[in-house]
Amino acid sequence: MKYSSTRDPKHKRTPSEAILEGLSAEGGLFMPEAMSLMSFPMADLPSMSVRDISVAVLSRFFDDFTESELRTAVSGAYDRAFPGGDIAPLQRVGEAYVLELYHGPTCAFKDVALSLLPRLLTTARDKCGVTDEICILTATSGDTGSAALSGFADVPGTRIVVFYPEGGVSPAQERQMTTREGDNIHVCAVRGNFDDAQSGVKAIFSDPPEIPGLRFSSANSINIGRLAPQIAYYFKAYRDLMAEGRIVMGDAVNFVVPTGNFGNILAGYFAKKMGLPVGRLICASNRNRVLTDFFETGCYDRRRPFHLTSSPSMDILISSNLERLLFLLCGAEKTAQWMRALREEGRYTLPEEAHAALRNEFSAASADDAETAETIRRVYEANSYLIDPHTAVGFCALEKWRATEEANGAPVVVLSTASPYKFSRSVLTALGQETTGNEFTDMQRLCEKTGIAIPEPLRGLSERPVLHRDSRGVSEMRSYVEQCAGGGK
Repeated sequence: MKYSSTRDPKHKRTPSEAILEGLSAEGGLFMPEAMSLMSFPMADLPSMSVRDISVAVLSRFFDDFTESELRTAVSGAYDRAFPGGDIAPLQRVGEAYVLELYHGPTCAFKDVALSLLPRLLTTARDKCGVTDEICILTATSGDTGSAALSGFADVPGTRIVVFYPEGGVSPAQERQMTTREGDNIHVCAVRGNFDDAQSGVKAIFSDPPEIPGLRFSSANSINIGRLAPQIAYYFKAYRDLMAEGRIVMGDAVNFVVPTGNFGNILAGYFAKKMGLPVGRLICASNRNRVLTDFFETGCYDRRRPFHLTSSPSMDILISSNLERLLFLLCGAEKTAQWMRALREEGRYTLPEEAHAALRNEFSAASADDAETAETIRRVYEANSYLIDPHTAVGFCALEKWRATEEANGAPVVVLSTASPYKFSRSVLTALGQETTGNEFTDMQRLCEKTGIAIPEPLRGLSERPVLHRDSRGVSEMRSYVEQCAGGGK
């Protein structure tokens, strides 16, 4: 199988090369040329373990890996990161199901893919005969950074640089990054928002510093090695619904996905393309509703106020993975035109036929902070079930979608992307409780209020020494990378 760029089909790579490079030289994202031929063995799904499902998905994306190499990578990653065994428990909550994706080492859904990516990347490096050290560059809106640091810390032959928006992540998210130990890691706050950090990283990929013995790659979902592992938990959720007797093979299931960068919901669309009976994919946005407006109008317009919300991981105006969907819809030439327009003019508009094709697959709704808080309270009071603000955005979007003519009566799975304890201040406030102004004290108060245990990875977080205090302007990101990649600390 070959991969090509979403902006230029002449840029072709093997699967291992696509993982290793992360981003095409002209700024496009790598996509498998045989996507339409990938099919999951649905008849085997009821008897497959989570690891079997992951290997089956990955083997279709990375056919230059042997099954043994993939199984070793999957087992090694998940045995270490998810010692409890289940990477994504499915829970019934009211009239919906919740896929809990936050039981890994950093209590966020990014752990599922980022515990595996380092093993895929180092195997790809060996397959390509590369002896250079790999420097991972990552921009994060909150959870990717800590999960990437957890995955890559002290991995031989790698170095990782994480940029996050200063003041744009929760205190718990920031502390998870700034206290992370590892001789090969660098963490830096960016004086700007996530889009600034993400654009800065993309600019470095487009014109990387030339440092002998070192090459750059990405841990963001722009890297296909990060995105592909996320597809597996959609199949896993479907398997669990069959095991419960809620559905039989072939029944449709709807998925509600809180998303900002469009990677998590795109994984669900890929699962559908591979044969999973997906009904609707409901894209849930916060007050920065650029994706909701896009699906409703066909116009993507980032020229709008940027809002800091209670769901900071979705505080994004440039949704990078949407580019892959556009490529599948209209091809590389149109995609390149739209990405150029987005960069130069801040907007682009789909033709009516393309917009209609998207509306056949996706629904969209958004929630502001007041609606998010009310949803947290209502879900807890009705079900004694605690959700974080991002998951609450998903529940609110579900309620709005159910009130439309699109609702189809099929079972609904809401993807829960983070532990509520990563946002304890917002959750405590939503429950009508006084907060202390200290996120970590509020964790304990939330535990006392609900009787729900604080996840082990978040206990004692406030007492860990801060090891990373760097802060840079957007224009200084390149020189910071040069310093770190060249061995500086």
